[in-house]
Amino acid sequence: MIAWFALAFLIATRVGAADRNLGELDGDRTPVGALRSGNTEGTIPRWTGGLASPPNGWNRIQGYLDPFADESPLFTITPENAAKYLSKLSPGMMALLERYPDFRMLVYPTHRTANYPNAVTDTARRQAKSVSLRGISVVNLGASTIPFPIPERGIEAIWNHLVRYLGGGSERTYHAFAVRPNGDYSKIGFHERRLYAQNFDQRIENRLFSYIGDFVSPADLVGTFYLVHEPVDPAIEGRRAWVYNSGQRRVRRAPDLAYDNAQDGSDGLAVIDQYDGFNGSPDRYDWKLLGSKELLVSYNSYKTGSKKVRYDKIIQKSTLNPIYVRYELHRVHVVEATLRPGQSHIYSKRVFYLDEDSWSVLLDEAFDSKGQIWRVGIHSLMQCYDAQVPWYRFEIWHDLTNGAYVVTGLDNELQGGWEFGVKGRSVDFEPDALRRLGTK
Repeated sequence: MIAWFALAFLIATRVGAADRNLGELDGDRTPVGALRSGNTEGTIPRWTGGLASPPNGWNRIQGYLDPFADESPLFTITPENAAKYLSKLSPGMMALLERYPDFRMLVYPTHRTANYPNAVTDTARRQAKSVSLRGISVVNLGASTIPFPIPERGIEAIWNHLVRYLGGGSERTYHAFAVRPNGDYSKIGFHERRLYAQNFDQRIENRLFSYIGDFVSPADLVGTFYLVHEPVDPAIEGRRAWVYNSGQRRVRRAPDLAYDNAQDGSDGLAVIDQYDGFNGSPDRYDWKLLGSKELLVSYNSYKTGSKKVRYDKIIQKSTLNPIYVRYELHRVHVVEATLRPGQSHIYSKRVFYLDEDSWSVLLDEAFDSKGQIWRVGIHSLMQCYDAQVPWYRFEIWHDLTNGAYVVTGLDNELQGGWEFGVKGRSVDFEPDALRRLGTK
């Protein structure tokens, strides 16, 4: 692996901002590189700044209220009429409609709500003049969270997703559900903190973020803590991870917290690097930018997380209750990842659909060794308007082979909400800190 990185470092063409027309960011494009204009049909509106503030009287304890609660669906897509909308459906969505007779997509008016603080986009704009790629690595990233606002290659687009702005630091508790084909499910509770380099008390060389997560339910998982140190440049140092188990009362390295190892609590339905759309080093795949297109994607599904709706109303056999899932028409960048020769992963190919307004993965398709779509991921974006952060209301992965799915990110039956702008001490994100947390 090290030899491959060294070779890539030596022979890769350095691609920087010099060949890009960054001047477009002052005119035809938004600060993150999306087209400001809508489409000719008027079904995608012009971007006018996004949703930059919460509703009047809002507080975090309420959870995220739906600013579009009074809207009704424009139409509903079913297995029977899906062919009519084929040009606006990804192959993965068509596969879900074909697989599940009761699958429905309620389509609403499109709202381009994604918005970032001016300081974030100003920093990215300044840094875009010097940022570049060397092999799989980003050079001169600095504090940028949009290194390639006008990408020319697939690897650039996926780096936009990997380093996108998530508030500098976040803390949240949520539930995940592994739903079996007959509709029965298991529930786990998880608490996580993720701090990016700029929100620590001191600079950490080559650190993108540090992450600590622990189970809050069920009882047999409580007391298990995970720590991850994510690098900026995986060619210098790969991801480092540790786990602490209260039963064993020791901290140990956890090299399996990466790539295609199964996510704990997912019943094996999703792997580590599928969380958050895609995470970790992109080194096992060749990345190709296939272009942009208009697709129906899950967007602004505030209703899914309503504190007034209990989980048993949302979790259903085959998929979530469609009345709580909102779909809109948005432009996406299509990126294809093909497993590199000599590399190992359970997915031979993957296709990612990235939101033009936030660089977040909105849909992904994972293929088996025979080239068939195996799993479909839906990553439902919403604007966290209190912090000017676009992030996922929920993530769901459907397994087409067995009819099961896993969904994560729900907090309907939990008090309070998510926190952004969290700051911390680097010493609290070191292996010794896991032991202290586990013995409290």
